[in-house]
Amino acid sequence: MKLFGKLLLTALLLTMASTAMAGSLERIQENGILTLGVSEGVAGFSAPDSNGRWTGFDVDMGRAVAAAVLKDQDAIKFVPLASKQKIVAVSSGQVDLVSRTTTWTMKRDGKQGVDFTVVVFYDGQGFMVKKDLGVTKGAELDGASVAVVSGTTSELNVADFARMNNIKLETVVFDSKKEAFNAYIAGRTDAFTTDVSQLASLRTSAPNPADHVILSETFSKEPLAPYVRHGDNQWKDLVTWVLYGLIEAEEKGITQANVLEMKKNSNDPVVKRMLGASGDIGSFINLDNDWLIRAIQAVGNYGEIYNRHFGPDTAMNIPRGHNDLWTRGGMLYAMPIR
Repeated sequence: MKLFGKLLLTALLLTMASTAMAGSLERIQENGILTLGVSEGVAGFSAPDSNGRWTGFDVDMGRAVAAAVLKDQDAIKFVPLASKQKIVAVSSGQVDLVSRTTTWTMKRDGKQGVDFTVVVFYDGQGFMVKKDLGVTKGAELDGASVAVVSGTTSELNVADFARMNNIKLETVVFDSKKEAFNAYIAGRTDAFTTDVSQLASLRTSAPNPADHVILSETFSKEPLAPYVRHGDNQWKDLVTWVLYGLIEAEEKGITQANVLEMKKNSNDPVVKRMLGASGDIGSFINLDNDWLIRAIQAVGNYGEIYNRHFGPDTAMNIPRGHNDLWTRGGMLYAMPIR
């Protein structure tokens, strides 16, 4: 009986472990909804428009996943998350995926119960100051007060910056970017610090954007990546390859407008595999072979998404830089889809 009990317990534990590891994809498909963690509102990345529809770069990454998995880019429940909530929300199972300007760090990856997927935006931290302050570089902020958001990498980064430059900075901590930015605008602090892309986003909402300067230096590495619950390997793999597919699509010239034509007429064996004209790559991530076609039809390739929210025709107008393809001197490089 003791042996039988041990075998029964072992079988039960294995069953529980298998259920925990494989849970997200099956549950999402069964419920017909993807629960997506986003920011509380950062223009360009994730914010509701005048009709209440969520839009932005991070939102489109989530829509691509929903289209691939559920065949409907709108089958999403959006959950706005404060910075201090964003990690625990996915590690606890409150959301299936977080696509929300989050830096991939060793502590978050190794100790906080999440797994990152693909770096979709290479950023760095900077300072915003009022133009009439007359400051041109961060080291000139000695003795200044700086607004910073709690629960972000910005707190540690700005402390490291002060030590490295042998200056003193008074950090004033706020719970949200909106609170921190409004405090800076109101003159409660001399400067505001966060990722440069978010500084550019927030500056567009200032009463007089031209009165504010983003200093040219960046003093940290901020690789931003969507993430899932740690240990859910099947779900992590799926999200990872959907995002890589968007990057590879840009490299191969596959767009929202021509994706079906490319499937039908391309002689490129990589394109044929990607779009399901040959092979069976969908089975590698437990989807059909049109998964990437649906994602691209929903939101376009990576370049189309970037230009829609940060391109030269937008208020933010952030040059591609590191976020360009590796073939054009950037850092975007998709793993081989084969």
